[in-house]
Amino acid sequence: MIKFFKYFSLVAIIILSGCKATVSLSGATIPIEAKTVSVAFFANNTSLGAPSLSQRFTEKLRDVVSQQTNLALIKSNGDLAFEGYIADYNVMPVAISGDQAAQNRLTISVNVVYNNKFEADKNFERTFTRYADFKSSDNISSVEAELVQEIYRQITEDVFNAAFNNW
Repeated sequence: MIKFFKYFSLVAIIILSGCKATVSLSGATIPIEAKTVSVAFFANNTSLGAPSLSQRFTEKLRDVVSQQTNLALIKSNGDLAFEGYIADYNVMPVAISGDQAAQNRLTISVNVVYNNKFEADKNFERTFTRYADFKSSDNISSVEAELVQEIYRQITEDVFNAAFNNW
């Protein structure tokens, strides 16, 4: 029995010595060495979107990262860094009733570049796209703020999961 315990302990030590320490909050996996995160301003590269789209997305991503991690949020050159731009803002009909649209869809795409100074294999550049539907009888200007808020919630969740949860 003592030989088994010694053997088991040796195997456990060998296996665990290959593990890398990480900090996990809200299911997030963050390198233990990381102390800071930066979220650069996301420019609006669309022709249709409101000028406030950039500021709203940047602030939403900063809020998500600061609320769900213990990293210090800094202006630039963080240990973990996000940058990018709003790539697409599009409203189009999705459901036709007779010869008119019954529903429209607002689609927003955001290109995100994520850099991790400690784990380069986790770096990525991806475009995240989400949409929300609304009645064609609604004017886009009357529902836009609510739709954008929901789309940004989904996109920032996707970005967070891609960066910190390896999704």
